[in-house]
Amino acid sequence: MYVVIVANAPSLSLDPYRSLITDADVVIAADGGANALVEAHLRPSLVIGDLDSLDDARLAALAADGVELRRFPREKDETDLELALLHAAAIGAERIDVLGALGGRWDHTFANVAMLAMPELHGRQVRLIDERQRLFLVRDQATLDGSPGDTLSLLPLTPVVHGITTRGLFYALHDATLHFERARGVSNILIDPPGFVSLREGLLLVVQHDDRGALQWNVGR
Repeated sequence: MYVVIVANAPSLSLDPYRSLITDADVVIAADGGANALVEAHLRPSLVIGDLDSLDDARLAALAADGVELRRFPREKDETDLELALLHAAAIGAERIDVLGALGGRWDHTFANVAMLAMPELHGRQVRLIDERQRLFLVRDQATLDGSPGDTLSLLPLTPVVHGITTRGLFYALHDATLHFERARGVSNILIDPPGFVSLREGLLLVVQHDDRGALQWNVGR
């Protein structure tokens, strides 16, 4: 099952993601993410959260359109996006793409990245996507798709990540260790896609820019 979650990001335009949304089996709006969907003439399957970012008229229109509204108290432990991720996991999503989770408030962005490590998401392909980049977590190994020259960073989400080996990247790693407080893994380059990364211990965040070398140089050109 493929699920797309739309978070409540300021001034989010969904035009670049229209094909992702229409291909999804389930579209979940995390509270105000429903505003971006409605404005793009797209229909969520479910709106979840405390719903404080939606006015009464919009809530009524969504309900009249048959959209499920799942309201939680405003004073809760989970963010609206966390509730959406937990719901996607509970219904058996194998792939989850999250739109609107990056940018805006830095504390929200940091928390959204950290939620990739939720145990409920283990074994599922989860990505945070915007127009310029995509982020995903590697627990054991992953294929690195993209174009030659794409900038790609490998960032530990645990104090250390051991046994990192890569293939298809300009700066090769062989059974290497990266540390959370060091920037060694920043700005690698995908030169021979699809690349590959594996690790033995820890959690590794991949940040991939679909820039074909624009952020540093054009490999092979």
